[in-house]
Amino acid sequence: MPLTPKSSPLSRRTVLRALGAGAALGGLAGCGVPAAYVPAGERAAADLSATDKRLTWANWPLYIDTDDGHPNRRPTLAAFEKRTGISVDYVEEINDNDEFFGKISPSLMNRQPTDRDLVVISDWMCGRFVRLGWVQEMDRSRQPNVTRYLDPLLRSPAFDPGRRFTVPWQSGITGIAYNRRRIGREIRRVSDLWADDLKGRVTLLSGLDEAFALLMLGNGVDITDWAEDDFHTVCDQVEKQVGRGQIRRFTGNDYIKDLSGGDVLACQAYSGDVIQLQADDPDIEFVVPEEGAELWAESLMIPDLARHKASAERLIDHYYQPEVAAELAAWVNYVCPVPAARDVLASSDDADTAALAEDPLIFPDAAMRERLAIAKDIPAGRRAEFAKRWNGIVGV
Repeated sequence: MPLTPKSSPLSRRTVLRALGAGAALGGLAGCGVPAAYVPAGERAAADLSATDKRLTWANWPLYIDTDDGHPNRRPTLAAFEKRTGISVDYVEEINDNDEFFGKISPSLMNRQPTDRDLVVISDWMCGRFVRLGWVQEMDRSRQPNVTRYLDPLLRSPAFDPGRRFTVPWQSGITGIAYNRRRIGREIRRVSDLWADDLKGRVTLLSGLDEAFALLMLGNGVDITDWAEDDFHTVCDQVEKQVGRGQIRRFTGNDYIKDLSGGDVLACQAYSGDVIQLQADDPDIEFVVPEEGAELWAESLMIPDLARHKASAERLIDHYYQPEVAAELAAWVNYVCPVPAARDVLASSDDADTAALAEDPLIFPDAAMRERLAIAKDIPAGRRAEFAKRWNGIVGV
């Protein structure tokens, strides 16, 4: 069947909530509490994959393809089940990284199973799990497609060199969205957000991990190897802009409403959201600033003591087949971690589907790729301090 692009009524990231009560537990993980660390030799359980053909997968809402006629049917997942005979219990239970951490951390730190074989969380949170030894190293002999097709830009983040413990599910870009018709000019640099004619009509993301990298790039900082002073310089700048009334407010995904309604003219934004906004308003544009933008991912991990590890590894590899990755990309519209899927979409007989292959927010072109980087995570020992300062500015 031809691939057909789908636009869900809400972006998957729309369900993200502002940093809340889970932050305390998140800080605990960031500090790497010694008692919580699980040595490599204690992470595996007896693998039942050969005899027990099932697994449980926890993911975010609106983050997989669905059948229009049967919303609970997921075609790419159904294809895996049919091919392998493995039944997948797909649970849309992750609404916030810190909240989910708080939900499963008691089991992990106490060396107990989580009853999940596969989870998807943001890479900055994946880094905490990796440091704490709460995830198992994957067997790449079961994942030839991952080895062959994973985007080189995503292959070796600082928190997981070589992606031994994580594999990107989907990726995206944090850049700037703006309404070109209302502003009457292009936005090209991060500093353009501070123009006088945008006063009171700019928003920044409220989440520390979501916001800081793009602002550092605006200062010419290498976000793959930034220093503590770089963070405090950004905070000083944002405090100044708050003081002069430049920033209307700090947002989660509600910037979508502000931008589409005209209350905001320019904002920090996620590439996947803007694709959906452009369908209704072609005047909204997304820009990777001249200084660059942050490339992020949300990744698949196999928690400690998962009982169906081999089956989970096979499922991950299923989604790295270019044909399957293309079908998923046509529905979720985030940056596809499998560049080879582009040719699959381009060959579609459906014009709308083929057009997705040319969308740089799904398949960044060479010029854009040169300006994308994965930010180094916030140091574990500094997370609580940095969060306190940032949240004080944001008003959390």
